Amino acid sequence: MPQRRGLSHAVVEGVTATVRFTRLPSNPDLPLPGRATDQAAGYDVRSVEDTVTLQPGEIRLVPTGLVMELPEGVECQVRPRSGLALKHGITLPNSPGTIDPDYRGELGVILQNLGPAPVTLDRGERIAQLVFARFEAPDVLEVDHVSDTQRGSGGFGSTGTT
Repeated sequence: MPQRRGLSHAVVEGVTATVRFTRLPSNPDLPLPGRATDQAAGYDVRSVEDTVTLQPGEIRLVPTGLVMELPEGVECQVRPRSGLALKHGITLPNSPGTIDPDYRGELGVILQNLGPAPVTLDRGERIAQLVFARFEAPDVLEVDHVSDTQRGSGGFGSTGTT
């Protein structure tokens, strides 16, 4: 799908939504988040810092130089890139991170190096992917008890066993 300056299109449950981006002065030139293929769910987002070196175990907020405007009822999930995870142990400790539609600050990505060696990321390198999804905002009601099910209160590892 073609991109116009400042716009990114996402198909959310069969309806094309428009996500608007504004560039901060730190990012006059990097591509807007985009999909690598027509069937890709994630939109790659890039680091705006000249160089970021993450030491083993280090957690750092990496800026993108972008501010995003999501449509009402649409969240943006920030997820790790599988190549960075496999090759270098780079992940997002809050994965998936959620960006709410009323947030208007800079899009930052919390990266963590779980690998054994320092990892250097250069300006323009793809650091995460954005996945857009509609969400529900149900009413919350306190009750005396909830209904019973066959599973009941069986927790972690309790299904599929006898």
